[in-house]
Amino acid sequence: MPFGKGDEFYLFHQRDDRDPVPFGQPFGWSLATTKDFVHYKDCGIAIPRGSDQDQDQFIYAGSIFQAEGQYHAFYTGYNRDYPAQGKPSQVLMHAVSDDLQHWRKTQDALTFTPQEGYDPDDWRDPWVIRDEDKDQYLLVLGARKQGPKTRQSGRTVAFTSKDLKDWRFEGDFWAPDLYTMHEMPDLFKMGDWWYHIVTEYSDKHGMIYRMAPSLEGPWTAPVDDAFDGSAYYAGRTFELNGKRVLFGWVATKEHDDDTSNYEWGGTFVPHQIMQRQDGSLGVQPVDTLWESFDDRRALPDVSLDSPDRCSEQVLDDQSGDLISFEADVSFSAGTRAFGLRLYENEQTGESYQFDFKVGENRYLFEGNPNYPWFSNMNIGLERPIRLEPDTVYHMQLVVDDTIATLYVDGVALNARVYRHYGDGLSMFVTEGSIKVSGISISNTLKEV
Repeated sequence: MPFGKGDEFYLFHQRDDRDPVPFGQPFGWSLATTKDFVHYKDCGIAIPRGSDQDQDQFIYAGSIFQAEGQYHAFYTGYNRDYPAQGKPSQVLMHAVSDDLQHWRKTQDALTFTPQEGYDPDDWRDPWVIRDEDKDQYLLVLGARKQGPKTRQSGRTVAFTSKDLKDWRFEGDFWAPDLYTMHEMPDLFKMGDWWYHIVTEYSDKHGMIYRMAPSLEGPWTAPVDDAFDGSAYYAGRTFELNGKRVLFGWVATKEHDDDTSNYEWGGTFVPHQIMQRQDGSLGVQPVDTLWESFDDRRALPDVSLDSPDRCSEQVLDDQSGDLISFEADVSFSAGTRAFGLRLYENEQTGESYQFDFKVGENRYLFEGNPNYPWFSNMNIGLERPIRLEPDTVYHMQLVVDDTIATLYVDGVALNARVYRHYGDGLSMFVTEGSIKVSGISISNTLKEV
């Protein structure tokens, strides 16, 4: 739940201790701050959870908003014991602060219970903006209609207010009948376009967005309506000093095992949002994070020509587990695939790879080789990208221990990498040829 002030971002978040599994022990909101997305200050608990008898036994997601002379936290109070008592488990709640670090729960009438016809146990993640055109505040949240959880009745609903105290329910804001639930809705304007972000867990398990010329819609999808793959989840944005950052997490896997499924929650990873000429959005490394790497080494250009087999070129055999890699890549007509391998073991041939499937206009993350079957659970770890011969594609890779993030001209893909097979970093081509130039790599950070 991000907020920005001055030159500092405030990252409100939940800390789940996995005792013994996700949601094992209740939690509130904690706070960390950063100016550069490299160095962080841990401020501890900002909004403590309530007791086991209170509505906010857990404090689920919400948002921070500044207005009417104070900072406001609109959050989801969740009590897992309430459904058995005939009460809604999820209710919107409110707290105020003068300094973003000390909060007072109002416990006032601003407790939005689910409206009639909506699921009382899926009503969460409020997001507040100022609607200047109508001189009012707009609050949206994720919800679904009552009925079987398998029904694709997920929707974003809206409330409006003139004073942040008295709220009027406005019904559905966006109800596409595409997902079983909308989580973590976000609304913002960039240039001439409004953007509505939703996180969903019934289609591709990730974040999608729609764009519109106004808050009234119509909300339409670009060709690529996502920011990342299935490993990246529950992101919210905030703009500070002209830079809008997407704050999401890369999920951990059960037992820290490549072959296991993703868990709820993970490690925070930021994306810096960029707007293309057609209004669609892409993401790139946060500038301060990318510039924090030091001692960048330039490497010689590489050309690989392999018309009837797969060939690779090792770029660095001592890359370690902290990597910043950059290169420009182009391929010739008729090339079947090309890509990037990391944590490669020269003796066994094992590695991870980002594989660009030219004819399919997509790239994916996978274990290499996929043996023993399967070496990596990678469902949803792929992204669409238009691949044209003799076109230069700019790659930026950041690896930090068990997280690998690749950006290619605004198209990002995150993955977990728990097995450190080796320290090799290489490029490969399958049945075709590639040219790689502008190659550089760094394995250290600048000293503060």
